[in-house]
Amino acid sequence: MTRILVTALVGGVLSGVIGYFLIPVLRTIKAGQSIREVGPTWHNYKAGTPMMGGLMFIAAAIICLLCNIPFMQDYSVFLVLAISLCFGAVGFVDDYCKLKKKQNEGLTSIQKLMLQLAASALFLYIMYRSGSMNCHLYIPFVNVTFEIHPIAYIFFAMFVMVGCDNAVNLTDGVDGLSSSVTLPVMVFFTAAAVANGRMDLALLPACLLGGLIAYLFYNWHPAKVFMGDTGSLFLGGVVCAMSFALDMPLILILVGFVYICETVSVILQVGYFKLTHGKRLFKMSPIHHHFEMCGWKEEKIVLTFAAVSAIMCLIAWFGIPKPFF
Repeated sequence: MTRILVTALVGGVLSGVIGYFLIPVLRTIKAGQSIREVGPTWHNYKAGTPMMGGLMFIAAAIICLLCNIPFMQDYSVFLVLAISLCFGAVGFVDDYCKLKKKQNEGLTSIQKLMLQLAASALFLYIMYRSGSMNCHLYIPFVNVTFEIHPIAYIFFAMFVMVGCDNAVNLTDGVDGLSSSVTLPVMVFFTAAAVANGRMDLALLPACLLGGLIAYLFYNWHPAKVFMGDTGSLFLGGVVCAMSFALDMPLILILVGFVYICETVSVILQVGYFKLTHGKRLFKMSPIHHHFEMCGWKEEKIVLTFAAVSAIMCLIAWFGIPKPFF
């Protein structure tokens, strides 16, 4: 437990120090954010804010895990880190394309989807072959587990992982939102890993807990840096990969409640727009923009969404097995 607490502290310090040097570099190379034309008009002042700030907590996580290798017995945390880095790499390429084109469109949706599917398929295959993951689906609260055919399970898992990864990405639309919503999720996965005796697996979410707190110092409104798709897709990878590494993917319904709401709001908006030939269900989607259009300040949106995330994570805690608690 001491090692986990120290890792969280070191992750925060490293992320803060890396950010201190990274942000000026991003400004120098003009890695500035382009603002979507269809987004809120008052976001135009954010144009030029450095992006790819997610590199600060990604680098901190890599360093922390490498320093913990001599003390590890369970190396499955590196598989979780690997898939997260793969998703983060997709985001990095997307961010790079945006910077090169000087617009808010990077990879096409198909390109991004194919890369995410390939990464998730490889991760799941390695996890399954190494014995780090089984094909049992745990139902929270009722303490029931049933087995699924490996092929069906992998297809189900690929759908969940890609959906979760993109849902976290959608949540990154207001200063401090994605990181604040993800903080309680990292607390949950740290506690869940410890409760199941997976102390080494708890190191990654613990490190990111500290890293995200440090990142918030730079990203709180008005933001000095954005995490970009590099950071948000990496975080999405950690969230979904941790759930599968702990053999409780359905818990994402609770811990990822805010991410799901963001995604569903976009689906409903697009579907309603097409069905009604131009009418809108929300003033703007994802739903955090709807609240902006209703007059909510960014800070209020962030604190409200983070509180909802924390409450849902607390509820999820009572729905998981805790053999070591």
